[in-house]
Amino acid sequence: MIVDLGKLRGRLARRGAGPLPGLRRARAAPARDRAEGRAQGGPGQIPFLVCEDIIRSARYRSGVRELADRLQRPPGEVDRRARAYLREMVAGQNRLVLDLWERFGAYVARAYRTDLARARLDEVRRLGRGHTLVFLPSHRSYLDPLVLRPALLRHGFPPNHVLSGINLSFWPLGPLMRRSGYVFIRRSLAGDEVYKWVLRQYLGHLLRSGANLEWYVEGGRTRTGKLRPPRYGLLTYLAEAFHDSGVDDAYIVPVSIVYDRLYEVGEMEEEARGSAKKPENLSVAVRYIKAQGGRRGQVHLAFGEPLSVAAELGGDWVTLPPGQRRRAIQRLGIEVMHRIDSVTPVTAMGLVTLCLLGLGGRALTVTEIKATLAPLLGYVRDRRLPSVVAPRLQDAGGVERVLDVLIADGVITCYAKGTDPVYQVAENQELVAAFYRNNIIHFLVGRAVAELVVQAAAEEGHYPDPVADGWQEALRLRELLEFEFFFDDKRTFRHKIHSELALMDEQWTEVLRSPRAAEELLERIRPHLAHRVLASFLEAYLLVADRLAAHPSHEAVEERPFLTDCLDTGRQLLMQQRITSNESLSLELFTTGLRLARHRGLLDPGGEQVADRRIAFARELETLVGRLRRSRTLALRDIGAAASPPSAGSGQP
Repeated sequence: MIVDLGKLRGRLARRGAGPLPGLRRARAAPARDRAEGRAQGGPGQIPFLVCEDIIRSARYRSGVRELADRLQRPPGEVDRRARAYLREMVAGQNRLVLDLWERFGAYVARAYRTDLARARLDEVRRLGRGHTLVFLPSHRSYLDPLVLRPALLRHGFPPNHVLSGINLSFWPLGPLMRRSGYVFIRRSLAGDEVYKWVLRQYLGHLLRSGANLEWYVEGGRTRTGKLRPPRYGLLTYLAEAFHDSGVDDAYIVPVSIVYDRLYEVGEMEEEARGSAKKPENLSVAVRYIKAQGGRRGQVHLAFGEPLSVAAELGGDWVTLPPGQRRRAIQRLGIEVMHRIDSVTPVTAMGLVTLCLLGLGGRALTVTEIKATLAPLLGYVRDRRLPSVVAPRLQDAGGVERVLDVLIADGVITCYAKGTDPVYQVAENQELVAAFYRNNIIHFLVGRAVAELVVQAAAEEGHYPDPVADGWQEALRLRELLEFEFFFDDKRTFRHKIHSELALMDEQWTEVLRSPRAAEELLERIRPHLAHRVLASFLEAYLLVADRLAAHPSHEAVEERPFLTDCLDTGRQLLMQQRITSNESLSLELFTTGLRLARHRGLLDPGGEQVADRRIAFARELETLVGRLRRSRTLALRDIGAAASPPSAGSGQP
């Protein structure tokens, strides 16, 4: 439909409606509707009018001139490109389409019941009455936005503008998504300064209009089950748009999303083994929708503590040197991930797969699984970790029901022809089982590090000063794993490690002075977790280190061929039983190991010095993997006596 703006202005003037720009601003002001408490927002936002409102502003016109001068391009050319980009990304929120899309989303996500944790719900709703909320959820599934936004609508929030990759804009879903508030962003903005500027202008417009935002800060679905490193681009554009917008504040709301069971885990496992990611298109979407037919339990949503943008990035942020601005954004991104981790609940599936993994293929009876779970459940309780385990594992038959679900999904197998049924992870399903385990292991990394500190102390001649030497060992492990997990600052991390050691033995400082006492503590703690938590990561790093040591030190390391070599060699070593776990063979883990090596300066060509440092890196990891195998040996010994309850004073968590 062609709109004659002159005639439209005339009609509005005769009706006393005021000038057209005022109407545009009214149409783009969900903050007013938020104040009135209407979950569906106000009059639908029309993308054409939103574009016109932005383009006609003095901010836009002066910005185009400044950008043209900086890029040394004609202002007309910059303006034409900016208008095209703006039309590409601006989204609308039509009430009818919003309702249609939410009904469609409910059908697609029909396999799940939504469990929204009430903690902080009132606080977030209160903050949203006067400020833009920026929801930054963890990203585990294509279903995430189809679950989160409807849950927020049911609790009185206006519909979010969801920033999404333009790869999802295919017909016919793309046009519907755009009219329901999905903002499609190009996957790579490198080198296109006009596009970046337009994105900042649009984000600023959304902030001024009071629209709530939502995007997935990891930049893609997790392939391992734990959080991926945050992507900082949109956070940077948000910070720049915030400073340019003139609004007093906005609040970032970290959100944890966890599924009891997840359809696409198998597909992501194939990608981790080296298969190419399937491009998003209509046929893939149809297959995905059909696969969501059966019940898959619950999807758990929880809010982390909100962060004030003004407090984190306000004041003189824009005047800082580029390096300091970048570090401030990185600190904010890491803090968001910390807060997501802190509210991610411990799940029954996570605990059961934790028990079954890391045992070198050993199958367990139900009695052995329950005996391993008992101290873990005690640990969750004593640490007051967020949990959705009860009553699934604590009711009579609860463990068996979880095992039945894992069997139905093909993740584990049961052999029942002998005297007792035994359960083990199914062949080539280690990465799928690890996905569920990895949902919860961020809570157990400190415990695993503390266990390795005790192992190091048990070696002859270690730890004349248990506090200082134990801290150095923990710090070394923290630096090895810093690209895999989101650690607290060093002061908080030190307190947590001391707390874990005290949980094992209150006299830990005296125990660590003696190798024999440390060995005795290592023998009696229950359960042994280091191998279950860290083995796959450190074995993958060791494989990377070994292949680096074999790589000619004078040649550059090309990432893709090198990772393929790691995968091929890893399969060989697994067949030779020189690698104990199939879950170590993951391109995700190899990529992180290579990132660690790059951080240590081991990838650049060099002479004998580089070769020696690569060998030292491999030996360091070999020592740690040896300790993890010791942990596994002790765990297998414990399983032999699993039917017997632990004695008093066993040092269990």
